[in-house]
Amino acid sequence: MAVTASASLVQLEPEVATHNPSRSNWRKVSRTKGDKMIHSRVGLKVDQAQLDLLEQIFWAVSDPQHESYGEHLTVEEVRDVLAVPESRISKVRQWLVDGGAERIHLNNHKDMFEFSMRADKLEKLVHTKLHDFQHNENSEARVTRASEQYHVPEEIASEVNMVGELLQFPALRPKSLRNLKGSGKWPNACTSSTCNGLVQPTVLQQRYKLPTNTSKSDTASGNAMAVAEFQGQYYKESDLQKFSSVCHADVKVDKNIGGNENSGGIEAELDIEYIKAVAPGIPLTVIYASEYSLLDWGNKITGDNTMPKVHSVSYGNDEAQQSSRSYILQCNTVFQKAGAQGISILFASGDQGVCGREGCGFFRTKFHPDFPAGSPYITSVGGTDFSGDNIGDETAWSDSGGGFSDNFPIPDFQKDAVSAYKSNPDANLPKASYWNNTGRGYPDVAALGGTKTPYCITSNGFEEGVAGTSAASPVVGGVFALLNGVRLSNGGKVMGFLNPWIYQNGANVFQDVQSGCNTGGSSHGFTATKGWDPATGWGTPDFEKMKKAL
Repeated sequence: MAVTASASLVQLEPEVATHNPSRSNWRKVSRTKGDKMIHSRVGLKVDQAQLDLLEQIFWAVSDPQHESYGEHLTVEEVRDVLAVPESRISKVRQWLVDGGAERIHLNNHKDMFEFSMRADKLEKLVHTKLHDFQHNENSEARVTRASEQYHVPEEIASEVNMVGELLQFPALRPKSLRNLKGSGKWPNACTSSTCNGLVQPTVLQQRYKLPTNTSKSDTASGNAMAVAEFQGQYYKESDLQKFSSVCHADVKVDKNIGGNENSGGIEAELDIEYIKAVAPGIPLTVIYASEYSLLDWGNKITGDNTMPKVHSVSYGNDEAQQSSRSYILQCNTVFQKAGAQGISILFASGDQGVCGREGCGFFRTKFHPDFPAGSPYITSVGGTDFSGDNIGDETAWSDSGGGFSDNFPIPDFQKDAVSAYKSNPDANLPKASYWNNTGRGYPDVAALGGTKTPYCITSNGFEEGVAGTSAASPVVGGVFALLNGVRLSNGGKVMGFLNPWIYQNGANVFQDVQSGCNTGGSSHGFTATKGWDPATGWGTPDFEKMKKAL
């Protein structure tokens, strides 16, 4: 059924303001050419009863104390839980066809269409204007976005959540986290002098009590892990080979989805080199997309029963900048589908402390939590430094993302931990007006990632020191991939969504971080204390204890 030209229009994602260059690292450079092909997607509404059922299943299969723990669903079973009506699917498909969409594809869960369309036709379809934007620090990074709100016919608005990501601007790695020198006093186990004083595979092995040799559990059938890369973040095979040689590691990509070019991207090579340094025997998949889209990535990882069961993602943004309510709910549905299917998702918690990319403000202080790091349906990983110059106790990195979500309430799995933190006088809580006292606390765990203890990586043929929670996330991802291998080799199931297990074991399996504050350059932040805290979560891994707790 075609949509009539006289149909009333409804604005989607109304909470998201038009692009504000004063609060963003992106600037508008030109009107998008009409013949430019845009890849986009439409999220279909799922009836609330079906969403409630999905969430119920998600929590049940993720809770070690529940009788259904580990009884994960297949892609097809999740599709049947969502049960999007065929009438809705047909109606939205026809709207896309009539608007000139090409290569229309319904995902395997039948709750999202992906399509391609000329820019001029997309503008007419959603009644907006498109512009190309360029990143202020990385001129090669460009995105096409709507420069004003968008609208769809009323009869379509009742069937869809959003058209995306037309209003979301991704955060990229700050240049300040590159070319860093190390101050560590440990022996340089790498053959490059540049690595002296930097975090290396041997440092992680010693601090986090990781196995030094590949075991049978590492090669357990069905075990695999993945990292997500976007926007020109490629890797060179020669860089991976050189890092393997220089730092005595075994780094290789076993599978690539989305393509690669022979170009060394700092983000990609950091992720690859260190998730494999932690878990060298576990197959690694790199999932690449030229466009940063959580929804497109989510469709890939949840739409295939053979996908790896651990995914580390080093990308995110402020909740306020990236997120309309419909967008974050669409993303949360993706995360719940993943957890219901036994997929563990880890996100870096951010690199701007409590202030986020927007800053805390000049006249009125307000913290800006991250998304997806603050989602209750993923595992958030913060960053630490060593307290001293040797391998030992850690302290919260001042720029590590953490705090309390403005969008999500405190989930049941962390209520006791959050309550204990807030009642601890050592927390020295910031003023109540700065943050949301009823929000989900994050991160959940942490690993080395601060600027005092940068990682030695190989990129474009040379070693250099880089830092950020995007280093911490693949390290923790590798640890949980190892634990999945232990479970699988003993006849068990993969862990799936990790947080219930993390919070039930808490201080018994993580190395507590009890100093530091994630001020992010301001004079306020959250202090690391005994137990869980919104700067370092439960602390950093102790693989030996984690393995015993399985």
